[in-house]
Amino acid sequence: MTFFIYFGKLLVISSKTIINLCKPFGLPICLISKLMYKMKLEQFVTKFKKLKAKGFVPSTRKGPTGIGHTLETQLGLKENNIALPDIHEVEIKAHRTNSNNMITLFTFNRKVWEMPPLEAIKKYGSLDKNGRKGLYYTMKLKPNSAGLFLNVTDTDISVRHISGKIIAVWELQKLTEQFMQKIPALLLVSAFTEERDGKEYFHFSRAQLMKGTSPELLADQFKAENILVDLRLHDKGTMARNHGTGFRTYEDKLPYLFSKITVL
Repeated sequence: MTFFIYFGKLLVISSKTIINLCKPFGLPICLISKLMYKMKLEQFVTKFKKLKAKGFVPSTRKGPTGIGHTLETQLGLKENNIALPDIHEVEIKAHRTNSNNMITLFTFNRKVWEMPPLEAIKKYGSLDKNGRKGLYYTMKLKPNSAGLFLNVTDTDISVRHISGKIIAVWELQKLTEQFMQKIPALLLVSAFTEERDGKEYFHFSRAQLMKGTSPELLADQFKAENILVDLRLHDKGTMARNHGTGFRTYEDKLPYLFSKITVL
C-alpha cells in the first residue's frame, strides 16, 4: 500500500489504483509520487539514526540552503520549496548549531489596527532608501527612535507610542490559532558544521519533534523577546501598502515556542 497526502487528506491506495487514476489524465506515476508522497515519522527516525551514525557528510549544495538540501538528499526526501509539510503534517527545518538566523513564523494583520495605518505612517514613520515614508520597524519592549514599543499583557500584545497612543493590538488567542495553523508541528534537525578544503560538511546530530503552543507560552516568549514583531508598511499616496506584519524568531529559539518536545 502507498500513502499519499491529497488536499490535506491522508489516502491509502494501492499501486494498481494509482495507475488507474493516472491513465485518464495521461499523468506519469513518478510525477504523482514526487508531488504527493510523504514519509512516515517512523521511517524518518530510522533513516535519521543511520545518517547520525555517518558523522560528517559533505554538503550537496553551496550556500545557506546547503544544509536543507543535504538533509533531504541523505534521507531520500523530494526537495520541496512550496508551503506544504514535508512529513504528513510536520514541517522539517534543518538548522546549523552555530547559526542565529531569523525566520518568519507567520504574518497577521486582520482587524488589528487601532489607528488608521496611513495616519500611523505619517505620524511615526521614517523615510526608506527609496524616499518613501513607512513603518519598517522591528518592535521591541524598549521604545525605538520613533517612540514606538511593544506592550505585552496576559491577553494581547500591542504596538504603542510613549505618549500612550495605541497603534495596533493582537489578541494572543488569535496569534496562537494562527501559529498552530501555520506550524502545527515542527521537526527541527540540528547539525554541527565544519569546513574542509573550502567545502562545508554537516554532522546531523539531533532531531526534535515539537508540537503545540498556548497564549501563555507565547506571552512569555514576547516578553523574553524570543518572538519579534516586524511592521512592514509604507505610504502609497492615498493608502498604506502593508506587506504583512511579520512574527519572527531566531532559529535557536524555536524550541522555546512549543509546549511539547520529543527528542527522536
